[in-house]
Amino acid sequence: MSQTAGRVIVRVPAKINLQLAVGPLRPDGFHELATVFCALDLCDVLTASPAGSLTLDVQGPEGAGLAADRNNLAWRAAELLAGHAGVPARVGLHIEKNIPVAAGLAGGSADAAAALLACDRLWGLHLPAPELAALAARLGSDVAFALLGGTAVGAGRGERLRPIEGAASFSWVLAAADGGLATPAVYAELDRQRGLGDDAPAPVVADPAATLAASGVAEAVTSGDPELLAGRLGNDLQPAALALAPYLADTLAAGQKCGALAGLVSGSGPTCAFLARDGEHARTLARALAGTGSCRQAFAVTGGTARPTVLG
Repeated sequence: MSQTAGRVIVRVPAKINLQLAVGPLRPDGFHELATVFCALDLCDVLTASPAGSLTLDVQGPEGAGLAADRNNLAWRAAELLAGHAGVPARVGLHIEKNIPVAAGLAGGSADAAAALLACDRLWGLHLPAPELAALAARLGSDVAFALLGGTAVGAGRGERLRPIEGAASFSWVLAAADGGLATPAVYAELDRQRGLGDDAPAPVVADPAATLAASGVAEAVTSGDPELLAGRLGNDLQPAALALAPYLADTLAAGQKCGALAGLVSGSGPTCAFLARDGEHARTLARALAGTGSCRQAFAVTGGTARPTVLG
């Protein structure tokens, strides 16, 4: 974060899940998760400026139609922080939106994290990192990771984090879809596929922590070997996302045909993420995938070490 001429500018990355194991539905309505988060060098940029009241402006290539009121997580983050600290929520927020919306990339969570960081500095609060992380968890399951970045194991709803020390960078291609998928709808479809809500007894669901440990993905990210990582990716939400958006099967098949080492639906989708050998392979893969017509756009990114940063 930095503060320049009364403004604070924060850049916060998108994420993908290298492994997402989904456990049973909890009494609080959430699912128990075990996941490996990977931050990408695809970022939204939020500027916080002094203002007489809370305002929000959203622009950028992915900003069309995005709510610029309390329905936006960044707005709610500023309100939450102000209420927690006992200060007026007087800030003008501007988001340059580069992360696709409702895409399984945690773009809304990134904006919320950016608002927490920027307003904390703008208002001179300087709250300890654990205190900000606790507020982040109240806003959404992915917001705490957006504050952290890098590569980390997530537990609980995803808000309990353990950074993976020594995690390497990997090259990816993101295939963005024309539409979006609502995360609650994808989880509801997963529950339907698992038989929840029927008269039959609730199904036995594997412990997500055990699933994650068995996958070996947390070890693979420290190896720096994309061939090793390719065989350890997984997403329990993928069948549900494919059921709601069947066209994603064509995108996944196209990525494999174009030479990806592996591909999977990112989080709740509909973005698909394809692992490449290196940056050059990723750029070649992105061009080939874009030419198939199976996605809205395809672009190369680097994942694993991106963190919230300051634009000077």
